[in-house]
Amino acid sequence: MRVIVTGGAGFIGSALVRHLVLDKGYEVLNVDALTYAGNLASLSAVEGRNTYSFLHANICDRAAMDRAIAEFRPDRVMHLAAESHVDRSITGAADFVQTNVIGTFTLLEAARGYWNGLDTAAKEAFRFLHVSTDEVYGSLGEDGLFAETTPYDPSSPYSASKASSDHLAKAWQRTYGLPVVVSNCSNNYGPFHFPEKLIPLTILNALSGKPLPVYGKGENVRDWLYVEDHARALDLIVAEGRPGETYNVGGRNERRNIDVVRRICAVLDQLVPVAAPREGLIEFVTDRPGHDARYAIDATRLETELGWRAQEDFDSGIEKTVRWYLDNAWWWRPLRDRYDGERLGLVEAKTA
Repeated sequence: MRVIVTGGAGFIGSALVRHLVLDKGYEVLNVDALTYAGNLASLSAVEGRNTYSFLHANICDRAAMDRAIAEFRPDRVMHLAAESHVDRSITGAADFVQTNVIGTFTLLEAARGYWNGLDTAAKEAFRFLHVSTDEVYGSLGEDGLFAETTPYDPSSPYSASKASSDHLAKAWQRTYGLPVVVSNCSNNYGPFHFPEKLIPLTILNALSGKPLPVYGKGENVRDWLYVEDHARALDLIVAEGRPGETYNVGGRNERRNIDVVRRICAVLDQLVPVAAPREGLIEFVTDRPGHDARYAIDATRLETELGWRAQEDFDSGIEKTVRWYLDNAWWWRPLRDRYDGERLGLVEAKTA
């Protein structure tokens, strides 16, 4: 099996590459532009293996994508390359439109050109997986879950750009017959997570005794998915999912943001005791604009049609994650040297 993974140096992408190479034995070409969140150190476990190769390229570069696909001749393209942080999209939406919309269009066209040249058997076997987010659905009230049929209602420049790319992917399947499958996931967490996101930011700030910023009152709810569970789901979806369909991936682990932060503090207090409980470091800050109240995924289709189950619940996953950061300062310390842990997007929130 030969697989191109775009964005394979990112958080979810690197987990997927490690799974495909180490657990599945696939040949993988990782295509990544190495923006600020791309980190080849996350792939040290596969570096040097003859089944893994890396191409430094941008998905918006049509010539580079054509060349990569023609030379590697993949059985599958798994598209994860994206700008992904809501806060950054508030201050720099243009990058999100360029990468997430134009980049997806460029990659779809490159894949379509390659697919059209395949023989009948290879055409039928080929798959293009477009990996997206539950944020395209907008915000839930206190009840209900996002299903694959939930209408799109994006709130941020990030989620709007991902919604656009989802529609492009579906349209390329309906119009051209390109065998595209789409997945929409809930919030991921786990090892190798860039420290701008809530969970790694909280872990590292708490370790160093820095304030733990929480937006608003911390009552926004997210459904948390351990990244290695997600990687297994993506491999299953691209292998067995039906072209033209969407599969939602969620951990069934809803938590308020404040409860996530408090749980991390409790685990750290147990593993690395300090004089005062770390919960005292929590600081409530001005909420960001367009902050969705609640996300929650209904993963029934994935569970019933394809037989997927998450292996980690939130408590087991968060303890694994905290222990990983304690044991792997070699990975995160260079990132903290150039990113000091401030929550992004606060200027706009204060002036909104």
